[in-house]
Amino acid sequence: MKPKILTTLRDYDREQFTSDLIAGVTVAMVALPLSLAIAIASGAGPEKGLVTAIVAGFLISFLGGSRVQIGGPTGAFIVVVYGVIADHGYDGLVLATLMAGIIMLVAGYLRAGNLVAYVPEPVINGFTIGIAIIIAASQIKDLFGLSTTEVPAEFIAKMSTLWAARGSVSGAALAIGLTTMVLIVALRRFAPKFPGLIIAVGVTSAAVALVALPVDTIFSRFGALPSTLPTPTLPDISIARLTELLPSAIVIAFLASIESLLSAMVADRMIGGQHRPNAEVLAQGFANIGSALFGGLPATGAIARTATNVRAGGKTPVAGIVHALTILLVMLLAAPLAGYLAMPALAGLLILTAWNMSEPQKWRGYLQTRVSDRVLLLLTLVLTVFADLTIAIGVGVSVGLALRLRRHGAAPEKDWTPPDR
Repeated sequence: MKPKILTTLRDYDREQFTSDLIAGVTVAMVALPLSLAIAIASGAGPEKGLVTAIVAGFLISFLGGSRVQIGGPTGAFIVVVYGVIADHGYDGLVLATLMAGIIMLVAGYLRAGNLVAYVPEPVINGFTIGIAIIIAASQIKDLFGLSTTEVPAEFIAKMSTLWAARGSVSGAALAIGLTTMVLIVALRRFAPKFPGLIIAVGVTSAAVALVALPVDTIFSRFGALPSTLPTPTLPDISIARLTELLPSAIVIAFLASIESLLSAMVADRMIGGQHRPNAEVLAQGFANIGSALFGGLPATGAIARTATNVRAGGKTPVAGIVHALTILLVMLLAAPLAGYLAMPALAGLLILTAWNMSEPQKWRGYLQTRVSDRVLLLLTLVLTVFADLTIAIGVGVSVGLALRLRRHGAAPEKDWTPPDR
């Protein structure tokens, strides 16, 4: 369970540091707008995303079991975080995140990291597509610039409210959102080595500021972003509060463990390495405790950012540490500039993130699997969208494991690649 950084630093040299430095800065430019957008979509302030990327991102790289894992807030948590904040307030989310971190520490010390292989693939695919649908739906208001006071959390009520407000579509907001999406796709295709997310969001947000378009920005909605990290504090803790938030904490711990280990598996395939699953789970535990103490969001290994790190030349956990310190530097020196980022631009970014999460190129393959797997995927998806993620995970895993036992413990698929979160 030794952190990977202790292994990689034995023969660390200047050439590796140069590669890690370039990769870390590159990933930070990708993580910066994503962290802001994920925090806002989760119902939290944008600064919470930065705090999470800095604190949790640093700890995941410093203590983790992967050479190239990049951690921070991810799209998979939007649904859970939004629900916890709505039901228990932001202080409740902080306590649930703290509890989830402790759960993951226990799981890591009990060497439960290898159990990820037993979560059925259709369950993961089902709730990933379900989460993607919910994320995309949550961004319709900002993408179209709709004028509606409050959008319900429940999916059908949300869509009904958005449809009722269709007459208030803002042409300027929609143009900024769609232009951002086109720029992101174009930059990914024609200039993949450039930090396309920050360039696209930055260009369209600059257009909003220069032309004075009537479009919401981070500053107009949330005020100025803080330029320092908050002081670490403990949330209010009581037996009643702990009991009330335990189900949410279990879901956060489950999601964080699953996503971080899957991300580490993807990284292994890209670099030909081998991560340490139990060290990774322990790192996620410490990272979520650290994020909670600083008032941040739940965090995990981020598949898309980890892949970006590898493609940019990241060699060791130092790249992840550089990524966290770069975002801290931006927060200290350029927080006012982030306030100019346009809400429709961030909405477009998240809608594309949701599309990538759903992996449409694999939908035809899902339809060709055995009937029981298709039913399990659809069941998990429907429960995720229309019921609750806790119910979806519980029912999906239970039914999936029952089906696996019926098939005499068939081994998990070896060629599965997790979604690009």
